[in-house]
Amino acid sequence: MDRYLLETRMLDYSNHRIQALVNEKKWEELDEFNRIKAVYNYVRDEILFGYNLDDNIAASKVLSDGYGQCNTKGTLFMALLRAVKIPCRAHGFTIDKELQKGAMTGLIYKNAPRNVLHSWVEVFYDNIWYELEGFILDKAYLEKLQKINKDCEGAFCGYGVAVKDFKNPVIDWNGNNTYIQSEGINQDFGIYYSPDELFREHRQEMSGVKTFLYRNVGRHWMNGKVRGIRGGNL
Repeated sequence: MDRYLLETRMLDYSNHRIQALVNEKKWEELDEFNRIKAVYNYVRDEILFGYNLDDNIAASKVLSDGYGQCNTKGTLFMALLRAVKIPCRAHGFTIDKELQKGAMTGLIYKNAPRNVLHSWVEVFYDNIWYELEGFILDKAYLEKLQKINKDCEGAFCGYGVAVKDFKNPVIDWNGNNTYIQSEGINQDFGIYYSPDELFREHRQEMSGVKTFLYRNVGRHWMNGKVRGIRGGNL
């Protein structure tokens, strides 16, 4: 298990901001189950759903941004878990871009790659690896999305969600797997001991021009869209 506790460039848990957060929250004083639960709930709800500059940023940068998506919130989640001695690993995938429709619209959606790089975090607890993905969307965003789409029954795909039961997605961790985008997965890359290893092997396929436009225009527009939804407007 030692390998799944290592610090890396991206999992920079000795960073002073991360250490200050761990000390402030007193997570290390909790038993193992409640340590995982507390860190999970913090990353899910205190780090808002949003789009960062790049998948490859360090955990301390995600914490500083205060928002993230599947890959970047996963990086922060892993760093915080390892900071409190919880073994964890990354599982890489791609998801169909249809899952982002609504958060992405117009030319941004049209020019987005069909297969979007995705990951979730696997946590080792009580001799079981648990698959945790339900931390990606903060509850405030998800609840507003459910309210706006209150007539939706059963499956839902869009706005960062891909689940079988939109009204009752499994996003709370109580010793179980959690999912919020898993129904959009179309390719499985397997397990990696760190996000550094995953992103060395797999990068989002976009041209230099599209990457520039995403970083400097597209993601800001998308973040505005997400803030609008969180405020109750599509």
